[in-house]
Amino acid sequence: MEQIIKSLAGEGRKAYIMKKIISMLAVCLLVVTAMAQNEKYVNAMQANLTKFDTVKTTAGFIDLSNAFARIGDAEKNQWLPYYYAALSLSTAGWMDQSLDKDANAEKIKAFCTKAEAINDNAEICAVRNMAATQQMLVDPQTRWQTYGPEASSALEKGLKLEPNNPRLHFLQASSVYNTPEQFGGGKDKAKPMLEKTLELFNAENPKPLYPHWGKNRVEEMLASYK
Repeated sequence: MEQIIKSLAGEGRKAYIMKKIISMLAVCLLVVTAMAQNEKYVNAMQANLTKFDTVKTTAGFIDLSNAFARIGDAEKNQWLPYYYAALSLSTAGWMDQSLDKDANAEKIKAFCTKAEAINDNAEICAVRNMAATQQMLVDPQTRWQTYGPEASSALEKGLKLEPNNPRLHFLQASSVYNTPEQFGGGKDKAKPMLEKTLELFNAENPKPLYPHWGKNRVEEMLASYK
């Protein structure tokens, strides 16, 4: 009887060890799969970000926005693809004066909403600010009351979330730079703001794939004072 008990105990231990091995293999498989998926995501994002620096046309930025959106639809827990989908359209809005700013802005805001559902952050606020600003600039005198507060609200929210975000300071300084002196703006008032913004850019160390745009434009604006 004692021998039988020992035998059964031995079999139970073997079964326990096998379960542990199977569990460890399952975990390893999940890790390897996750790493492969992450590598695919990173490669796709890097490829599109490289294109972002070379695209020159409205159609090109629209295509790029669609490409980022597809990545976002595939990667349910990543906010950056939707952010860059919105930023691509925003860039098109600045460069193409014939573009329907209202229709374009609605698409931008829709992507921002998707990104915010994953991670509500200051970078998205910057894009919302630009979308509202583009709508306002269609006719500043009649649209200021609607889109001016919307742009300001996005900027204020972003600065509360991340007070030293250089892109938000860049947008704030740009607004002052382009506002006539009689309305409280002007180049002289904007200069110290731009200098502070450049300091923030120089201190920035963005994560891989994270936004880093704006510094070159700040340097160009500061060069205009010389």
